[in-house]
Amino acid sequence: MDAVFDLAGVALRLPVAGGMREILAGVHLSLAPGEVHTIVGASGSGKTSLLRVMGGLTRASAGSIRFRGAPVDGPPEGVAFVFQDYANALLQWRTVARNVALGVERALSKSDCAQRVAEALQLVGLEAHAGDFPWQLSGGMQQRVQLARALATRPSVLLMDEPFAALDAMTKAGLQDELLRLRDQTGASVVFITHDIEEAVYLGDRVAVLKGPPGTIAQTFAIDLPRAREQIATRESPAFLRYRHAVHDAIRGHA
Repeated sequence: MDAVFDLAGVALRLPVAGGMREILAGVHLSLAPGEVHTIVGASGSGKTSLLRVMGGLTRASAGSIRFRGAPVDGPPEGVAFVFQDYANALLQWRTVARNVALGVERALSKSDCAQRVAEALQLVGLEAHAGDFPWQLSGGMQQRVQLARALATRPSVLLMDEPFAALDAMTKAGLQDELLRLRDQTGASVVFITHDIEEAVYLGDRVAVLKGPPGTIAQTFAIDLPRAREQIATRESPAFLRYRHAVHDAIRGHA
């Protein structure tokens, strides 16, 4: 099966006072259709920079980045971002529905846009809040709005930058399960950045450990757990605990 994304030898150098700083070096990564590929690493290891390079927001200094076989030289069509800072990602003066419409309102007729927004809100369970404003919603609900906005574009890939990091534990767990349900329902592939090892293992079909700076993928784990994940049963299983320890050791340099 052909990869959706294929990165080979990707490097990123950015100008800083006094010269250039190496952010990424020799990154190799592939993303399969319908896969959740989590990337975990310490702060400063280049996780967000890697996601920006994949999404065409930052141009790589070296290496090859291909999306469905074509070189990435800007944001690829069919790729949507979901950011950590949901409060600033949403327009507080727009209703929930108009926030969700933001990425499609210029490309669709008014009726088609309304239908697309309604479908996206139904996917994340917010259809009853279409007329609310973001500031009237909880943090978890605001993050659902951001996810709905991405889904309204009908993406084949979601690039997610620590999207649940600022949420409380119960809300975070609920959105993790929601993301897996949406993956199953839409068939979208997901690249999910996190610094939380348990989250990386729980969500991932594969987990890549990014070490740096400069960021490079030190090890990748294929997660052989049933796709139907459950917050308690999965996390208490011996296999989950083995993966958690293995990823932890890889980050700490004990692998």
